[in-house]
Amino acid sequence: MTKRIDTEAREFRKKKITLDWGESHDNHEISPDHVAGANVLVLHPHLKTKPAGLFAGTPASGAATSALRSPEARLEEAVSLCQALDLNVRHSLLLQLTRLVPATYVGRGKLLELADIISSENIELVIMDCELTPGQQRNIERLLKVKVIDRTGLILEIFGERAKTKEGVLQVEMAHLTYQKSRLVRSWTHLERQRGGFGFMGGPGESQIESDRRMISDRITRIARQLANVSRTRALHRSGRKRNEFPVVALVGYTNAGKSTLFNYLTKADVMAEDLLFATLDPTMREIEISKGKKAILSDTVGFISQLPTQLVAAFKATLEEVVEADLILHVRDISHPDSEAQREDVMTILRSLGIEEGPDCNIHEVWSKIDLLDDQRRAVTENLAALKGDVSLLSAVTGEGCDGFRLKLNELLAKGVKILKVTYGHDQGAEMAWMYKHGEVIDRDDRETETVLTVRADGKLLGRMEKDADLIGRIVE
Repeated sequence: MTKRIDTEAREFRKKKITLDWGESHDNHEISPDHVAGANVLVLHPHLKTKPAGLFAGTPASGAATSALRSPEARLEEAVSLCQALDLNVRHSLLLQLTRLVPATYVGRGKLLELADIISSENIELVIMDCELTPGQQRNIERLLKVKVIDRTGLILEIFGERAKTKEGVLQVEMAHLTYQKSRLVRSWTHLERQRGGFGFMGGPGESQIESDRRMISDRITRIARQLANVSRTRALHRSGRKRNEFPVVALVGYTNAGKSTLFNYLTKADVMAEDLLFATLDPTMREIEISKGKKAILSDTVGFISQLPTQLVAAFKATLEEVVEADLILHVRDISHPDSEAQREDVMTILRSLGIEEGPDCNIHEVWSKIDLLDDQRRAVTENLAALKGDVSLLSAVTGEGCDGFRLKLNELLAKGVKILKVTYGHDQGAEMAWMYKHGEVIDRDDRETETVLTVRADGKLLGRMEKDADLIGRIVE
């Protein structure tokens, strides 16, 4: 069954690439053979004033955090996204708009002005750093006579390049197909022809585009089944870790915030960690020792970004469940980045969409990374802010500064809600004491003439198990 599905996937991709790179410009995909080195024009359209209302297709989900960033910063991030695909950015421009045009997003006059740049610079691809409807994308392509990709399409292409594991490939393909399905009507206009047939599949009068839409729907259904199995498998793994009483610590943060570098430092692993957006896509989990005899599981997750496509959030549900179920969430922030506060809000927006809210009982701890990149003045300001905020860790995973203290902090964070108990044992109860050493954290031992008293730090899980043991409860003296 798996072999048949994989074969179908290859055939679909082959057909998709052939269709996308036909003679018509009415398409939106980037062929893998044409990505690297393509000449690109990057555009960031932005309004002069905050709009009273947004029509369908505008980035409403990012409106709240857009005000925290300058248009120049948004354009710079879009260029970085292109560089993550090894595209050759020939020009990057800000387009200041007085209003949004429903048909083309940007005014027709501005688009015609861009046509001269496209022609003179041999531009092969235009990146619009916004969310376009299928109709807007098609109209812009017809005016510019060149391929156009919006922000969502670009991020999906990066994820497609980065996915390596079978699970990651499935998740990205799911998101890609969901995005592509809504654009068949404008992307594959050369398929709007009738074909004959027999039986229930491809009956008389069915157009080729309807056939391809059905093919995509079938593939989405198959991937959804496979991802459901992935979700069940992850749930079983989590159950196994809980039985072993290993707490799980999840690293989250904006893309390129330094999560993988910190992960490598703490675990001595060699996960890909580069100064590149979305360097990490496939999640990685490793065991770490946070104190003598106490271990935890550290999980490195995919980086977030502003206006993360909803298709990706839905497709990566199985992976993001690891964050939701984690005992502790470490929000890693690049404190040296000028838009660090806006990036924080973007990450929190996605976490809130997963049902994780800030509050007194919140299990999120902020880690301000890359302090080695701060000059003396900014560093002093940052340290003062951290002192005022209180529950913040400052470190640099590159130089190692603050990392040893952070490991001790991890132990404290995971120990929240614990109780210090004194438990007495007879000298003939070696097995019972061994059980406590295994499942609790013994911080002191007092061997007396008639008994041994262990001072134990017990977390919620251990306290729950102890409450079910009347004999053990009876031995607690404090």
